[in-house]
Amino acid sequence: MKAPRVKLPRAARPDAAPTSSAAVSAAPPVAGTASFSKFMRVLDAIASGDDTAWTVNALSIRLGYPRPTIYRIVEALIAEQLLVPKRNGQSFGLGPRLVSLASRALESSDIRQLCKDHLFDLRALTQETVHLAVPDRSEMTYIDKLESPKAVRMNSRLGSRVTLYSSSVGKAYLAQLPVPKRDALIQGLDFKVFTDATLRTPQALRAELEQVRRQGYAEDREENEKDIFCFGCAITDKQEAPVACVSLSIPAFRMSADRTASYIRPLVETCAAISRKLVLLDFSG
Repeated sequence: MKAPRVKLPRAARPDAAPTSSAAVSAAPPVAGTASFSKFMRVLDAIASGDDTAWTVNALSIRLGYPRPTIYRIVEALIAEQLLVPKRNGQSFGLGPRLVSLASRALESSDIRQLCKDHLFDLRALTQETVHLAVPDRSEMTYIDKLESPKAVRMNSRLGSRVTLYSSSVGKAYLAQLPVPKRDALIQGLDFKVFTDATLRTPQALRAELEQVRRQGYAEDREENEKDIFCFGCAITDKQEAPVACVSLSIPAFRMSADRTASYIRPLVETCAAISRKLVLLDFSG
C-alpha cells in the first residue's frame, strides 16, 4: 500500500531560496540518478551525528539546494518512514524504516560474520568493549560491538561513525593505506576538535600514522571521547589492504602502563588471525 502524503508543519515549509551557498561537496551523481543522490545527501546530513537541528532551512544551507527542493525530499522521506518529524515540529530525525534497513544490513554483513567468534574471544580475554568498524568515506562506521562485562559501558552504538583522525580504528585504517590514498583522505579532513587531546593538523596525524605503522596498532588517548582510551588494529586482505578494523575501548581509570600489553597483544593477534582467514577464503567484502 502506498504511504499517505505527509504534510510538514507550516514552520518547516519553504518560502525562499537559501541565504548561504555553503554547500557540502559531493561527487557528481551517476547519470540518471541526480534525484536519488539528493535524497541520499539529505539522509547523510541528518545521520551525521552532530548537534545541528535539521530543519528545512538548515538542510538547504548545508547542502546548497533550494528550500522547495528540500521540502519535497523531506516530505517524501517522511512518507516512507525514512525520516520522522521531531517534537518541535520543525526539525527531523532518522525514521524507523531506515533503522530497520540498517539493522538488516549489519546482520547480513559477511565481514561481521567472519569476525564474530574472534571478537567474542577477544572480549572474553580482555574483559573490555570490542568494536568492529569499516571505512565509510572519510569516517569509520561501527558494524559490531561487544560490551564489556564490567560495570562501565561505552556510548558508542551500531551504525555510529567516528572520524579517521580521532579514533584508533580510523588511524589503524589510514596507516595501512597506500600513501596517495592516505594523503587524499587526510587532505579532506576538517579536524574538528572533540577533546583537549584531539589531533588538530595533518602534520600531527601523519607523524602519528608513521608510529602506527612501526608498532602495528593505533591508539586513541582520550582524543575522541574524554576518559576513554582505545587501541585499534587493521584487518587486511591478500593485498594487505585494510578492509575493517577492530578496537578495544577502556575507561581511563582502568588504564595503566602495566596493563597496556595485556590489551595490545591479544588485539593484534586477533586481527592477524582474521586477516589469515580472509586470505584463505579469498574474501574482502
